[in-house]
Amino acid sequence: MTRVAVLGSGSWGTAFSMVLADAGSEVTLWGRRPELCEAINNQHHNPDYLPELALPESITATPSPADALQGAQVVVLALPAQTLRSNLQRWAPLLPPGSALVSLMKGIELGTSRRMSEVIAETTGAGADRIAVVSGPNLAKEIAARQPAASVIACIDEAVAEKLQQVCMTAYFRPYTNVDVIGVELGGAVKNVIALAVGMAEGMGMGDNSQASIITRGLAEMTRLGLALGADATTFAGLAGVGDLVATCMSPLSRNRTFGENLGRGMTLQEVIRSTRQTAEGVKSCESILALGRRHGVEMPITEHVVAAVHDGLPPREIVHRIMSRTAKAESD
Repeated sequence: MTRVAVLGSGSWGTAFSMVLADAGSEVTLWGRRPELCEAINNQHHNPDYLPELALPESITATPSPADALQGAQVVVLALPAQTLRSNLQRWAPLLPPGSALVSLMKGIELGTSRRMSEVIAETTGAGADRIAVVSGPNLAKEIAARQPAASVIACIDEAVAEKLQQVCMTAYFRPYTNVDVIGVELGGAVKNVIALAVGMAEGMGMGDNSQASIITRGLAEMTRLGLALGADATTFAGLAGVGDLVATCMSPLSRNRTFGENLGRGMTLQEVIRSTRQTAEGVKSCESILALGRRHGVEMPITEHVVAAVHDGLPPREIVHRIMSRTAKAESD
């Protein structure tokens, strides 16, 4: 039996803990608040996130990082992307030597434009062969309902990816392996920004043609950035690319799409933030993704306009005008 520590008790961390337990792992979930951990241990549910989910009794929770990490062979990181570095700087001495470090996070760090696997490597000193990322069309509420879904586990060491594949494979959750860590991570981060744009279009009452156009051109934007950073183009045609992009852009369960819808209806950034308790990673990561694109000379017009709407107050309708007024060009450009 594999001993797994899951650091982060939000929706995805909780749902993934269930997947791991169903696959036969011994799972300890770390949560920041003792009362939440107590509810998980005594009532076997997470009252703040996915309260309808009956968690396997084999999952235990603790507010102590040291207790969660004790003897863990696999460490799963399910934190808000912008808190990863500060948390890992405190936790690095507690990580069991040789443990596999798995990122569930889909963001790019503010200020550095680092991918999550890069932040893990910098703060822990772990080699890239110990660091893996999970991404794909994995809406937490559907996973919690044990609806069939597929995903991607990426690590530069294919043997490590294959071992992790077995740790989380169940009758309803099918992970595939990949060695393209860069592509899998970028797909997971950029799709959140595109979902914000699609949500804004929906909030303004635009139809399927408009939304399909944004998704398709967003995929092109994502792929251009990936190729500039050394990713494999085929990754973006797979689960971690177009698969995750479609799910996040089209589902009402998507936090980023919903956030964009509210902006499209005329709410301010602060009004939307106050109305939700959960993180929409695209809101914080869009600036870092745009900076990453500019650093590598990649044109990213959708991302650029999402940043203008989210952080500079540009009205969503002005975004539409600006994008539709851009210079005509070939689709392949």
